[in-house]
Amino acid sequence: MSGALAAGRKRLDLLGVLVIALVTAIGGGTLRDLLLGRRVFWVADATCLWVIVAASALTVIYTRFRLPPFSALLVADALGLALFTVSGSRIAEQVTDSRVVVVLMGTVTGAAGGVVRDILCNEIPLLFSTGQLYGTAAIVGGALYVLAHAAGLAPDVAGAAGMIAVAGLRLAAMKWEIRLPVYEIREPAGPPPAA
Repeated sequence: MSGALAAGRKRLDLLGVLVIALVTAIGGGTLRDLLLGRRVFWVADATCLWVIVAASALTVIYTRFRLPPFSALLVADALGLALFTVSGSRIAEQVTDSRVVVVLMGTVTGAAGGVVRDILCNEIPLLFSTGQLYGTAAIVGGALYVLAHAAGLAPDVAGAAGMIAVAGLRLAAMKWEIRLPVYEIREPAGPPPAA
């Protein structure tokens, strides 16, 4: 949905809407599977592609009758980030015992599709936007999932806690404009000193 909404805001044709929706939904998981040496999930089971097509079509139809505010894109993206981060972490656990790699693969799964979407839509990716808590939210939620699961919570309970953390942090950051500090190198004013 967030991919279809982003494509609509850029006034792309229906093929563009579908492409943006697809890369948003499967981009992170595809990169995760390639990095982990797994068979790419949507190649193994194309059902998710049909779900993306259906969600894109429903989004297009819905927005013909009611225009969602820009915040709808951000909320949809925050919820997708939460779901994909935790699902990516759970998949990575099946391949590696490294908790750091599990958190990293969860973050890649959650954020990489949105990065590709934003680049294709000629936007600065949310992941790299000034001080946005986007990747940070994915890292925190992925880490919470890993720690909760390691502490003995059932995977579904740990997953729910991780998703709530990702979505909650991302939505709170948007509402109250919570940002990371920005690193900036200031160029000296005036001409460079003579040698």
